[in-house]
Amino acid sequence: MALHKLTDASIRSAEKKARDPNAKDRKSILADGGGLHLRIRDNGSSTWFFVIRANGRRREMGLGVYPYVSLAEARTQAANARRAVKEGRDPIKERAAAKEPEASAEVVTFGKFAEDYIKSVEDGWRNEVHRQQWHSSLRDHAAALKNMPIADIATDDVLAVLQPIWLKKAETASRVRGRIEKILDAAKARNLRPRDAMNPASWRGHLALLLPKQPKLARGHHAALPYKEAPAFMVELRKRPALAARCLEFVILTAARSGEALGATWGEIDFAEKIWTVPAGRMKAGAEHVVPLSEAAITLLETLKPERPKPANLIFAVGGAARSNMAMAMLLRRMGRSDLTTHGFRSTLRDWAGDTTNFPRDLIEAALAHTIENKAERAYRRGTAIEQRRALMEAWAAYLSEAAGANVVPFSAAG
Repeated sequence: MALHKLTDASIRSAEKKARDPNAKDRKSILADGGGLHLRIRDNGSSTWFFVIRANGRRREMGLGVYPYVSLAEARTQAANARRAVKEGRDPIKERAAAKEPEASAEVVTFGKFAEDYIKSVEDGWRNEVHRQQWHSSLRDHAAALKNMPIADIATDDVLAVLQPIWLKKAETASRVRGRIEKILDAAKARNLRPRDAMNPASWRGHLALLLPKQPKLARGHHAALPYKEAPAFMVELRKRPALAARCLEFVILTAARSGEALGATWGEIDFAEKIWTVPAGRMKAGAEHVVPLSEAAITLLETLKPERPKPANLIFAVGGAARSNMAMAMLLRRMGRSDLTTHGFRSTLRDWAGDTTNFPRDLIEAALAHTIENKAERAYRRGTAIEQRRALMEAWAAYLSEAAGANVVPFSAAG
């Protein structure tokens, strides 16, 4: 086993190259031998870590920042850690015990800390759907981590969670990885993990080297129904009596995002003026959005409206709880259209309007509540152009009803 491969001069040279994006032979990790490594970031800062391989697991033990921890001191720490491993001891646990000799014996698990973390940040999330997705993704795909001490989670543990879904469910796997990374970073901030240790769920320079390349994710683009197929699709959709079908129909008629529709309350609907006011807190751009409702959308809402609706009650809810976005995804699957996404119907409207109508682009973008950079268009957006957008939404509803007819199936609790 070769030791002492590095010198201070070679480290300084590698740090200089790391700061230069055009430099050749840039390296993110330097090996000194015997398990001692130096990780170099793009800004040129460097941290020592020691790789522990025991019981079929690979873990990293942070040793400090270079040059505050010198090359000689890092080698001494690495030698002590190697000795501990050879003797069957765990140097990471021994160091933690030495730092907190009077600490409570209670072990904080990943599952417990994840719950606490979500509670601490969820007030900043715009809607219930996002909150549900965090809980469900960790429950369904990171269950193996739930009862593990958060201080002990290593790269192999994260890989065991991600590898089964990395290629089969690429987008889900990427989100799960990012959520695990945030939780472990938060644990580090709470001193539940070593501050100088690598996050085992980090992507760049770490998992990117250990996981296969995923099928290309079309970020920002969602599977959309060709607009020529939309009227026939509405025929099939309106045959479905479930609440998820009515929510999807409302999403299509209004060009809304699913989270905006799922959180809609009766108090947001003005039946007299035929408008739906979505509060800023539920909008992606963080600004209130007024949606002119077509006659078809009003008719749909009338079929769902209770005799005395309470303003705070959700429109698309069962037992008072917001429906998960998954309900509409499952509906599409039952219809044999698992190739589509709820969000993609916004693209269907945009393609139809752009290809077959004379409505101006800025009006279409306003209907989609898109954030735009052009100053002239932003000025136009400030005038909400409700009646002009109403004409657009009426034309869209009429197009959708060409084959579908005007009848809406009354809601029942059936699937």
